[in-house]
Amino acid sequence: MGADIFEISINIIKILVIFLLMVQIVPLLVWVERRGSAFIQNRFGPNRVGPLGLTQLLADAVKFLFKEEFVPSKGKKFLFYAAPVIALVPGALAFASIPLSAPILVDAFEMFGKSWGPYRFAFQGFEMGVGIVFVLGISSLGAYALLMAGWASNNKYSMYGALRACAQMISYELALGLALVGILLIYGTFDFAEMVAYQEGPLSFFFMGKEVIVPFLPNWGIFYQPLGAVLLFCAMFAETNRTPFDLPEAEAELVAGYHTEYGGLKMLMFYIGEYGHMLVASALMATFYFGGYNLPFISTEAVNAFFAGFGFSATKASIVTAFALHVVLFTKILLFLWVFIWVRWTLPRFRYDQLMDLGWKTMLPWALANTIITAALVLLMRTEWL
Repeated sequence: MGADIFEISINIIKILVIFLLMVQIVPLLVWVERRGSAFIQNRFGPNRVGPLGLTQLLADAVKFLFKEEFVPSKGKKFLFYAAPVIALVPGALAFASIPLSAPILVDAFEMFGKSWGPYRFAFQGFEMGVGIVFVLGISSLGAYALLMAGWASNNKYSMYGALRACAQMISYELALGLALVGILLIYGTFDFAEMVAYQEGPLSFFFMGKEVIVPFLPNWGIFYQPLGAVLLFCAMFAETNRTPFDLPEAEAELVAGYHTEYGGLKMLMFYIGEYGHMLVASALMATFYFGGYNLPFISTEAVNAFFAGFGFSATKASIVTAFALHVVLFTKILLFLWVFIWVRWTLPRFRYDQLMDLGWKTMLPWALANTIITAALVLLMRTEWL
C-alpha cells in the first residue's frame, strides 16, 4: 500500500474514488440508455423530473431505497442477500486494476516539518504485473452471483435464468480468452501499462527482422488484430448479458430470469454489477486496441512537456497530464458504452440455440484460427531470415 502514511492514505483514497466513479456512472448510463432508446425508437424518454429528466435518476434511487423488503419464504436467505453483493464486487475489482491514465509523479516536499517523497502514484486502484489474468479471473466470478441468485430464489424462472447465464458465460469465455491471445502475442506482456506504452507513436512493426513505420496510422492494437477486436467485443456482449445475448433474463420466457424475485436495493446492485462489467469491457477494448489513454501520434512525455511549458512545476505538470489523459481514455470508454446501448435498442434477441451455435461453432473456431495465424505471422515478421 505504500512506504509511509502519506502514500498509504493517498492509495486508500484512490481506491475509494475509483470505486465511487464506477458506481456513480451507473445512474448516468441508465439515463443515457433511456434517452438514447427513446431517440432511436422515436418516442419520449424521461423528460418530466428536472431538466431533460436528469433528476428522474434521484427519484429512481429513492424508490429503490424505500421499496418493501422481500425474501421468498422458501428461499435461501443468506445466499439471496449475498448474490447481489457478489454481483457487484468482480466488476469493481476488475475496473480498479485497469490504468485510467499515466502515473502521477510527485517530487520530494516538506510538510509538518518532515520530508516526504518522491512518490509515483499509479492512476488505478492497484497495479498488477499480470493485469489481464487478474481481470479475466475475477470477472468470471460473476457467474457465481447469478447462479446463487437463481438457486436462492427457489423459483423455476430464476433457476432457468441462472443456468442459462452460467452456460453462456462458460461458452463465450473460451472465445474471449482465445481472442486475447493474439494481441498478447504481439505485446509480449500481461501488464496493462506496458500495453499502453507499446501503442504510442505511429504504426510500426517488424518485417523479416526489419522495422517498418506507417506514419499516417497510430500504433494501436486494432491495426494488428482487427478480427481479435471484433471477436472480443462480441464476446463481451455475451459476458455482460446484454442484448442480443440477454437470454438469461428474457422477459417473454423467464419473466426477469435470475433476478425475478429481487427488488429495491438488491435489484439496483445487480444493475450496478451489469453496468460495471460493461465499463470494464469498454476499458479493455480501449486499452488493448485503441491506445488506452494515449492520444494518436502523441507520447505521454510530449503532453507532459506541453503543460510544463505553461510554467507548471514537474509535480503539477504530471498531475495535469494525468487528468488530461484520463479524459482521453474516458472519452473512448464512453464511445464503447454508447455502442452497448445502441446495439441493445437495434438488434433483436437471439434464440438460445443460435446463441450457443454462434459461440461454439463460429466464434471459437475463428478465435482459434486468429491465434494460430497471429503466432505464425509474429514468428515470420520478427525473425531475420536472410
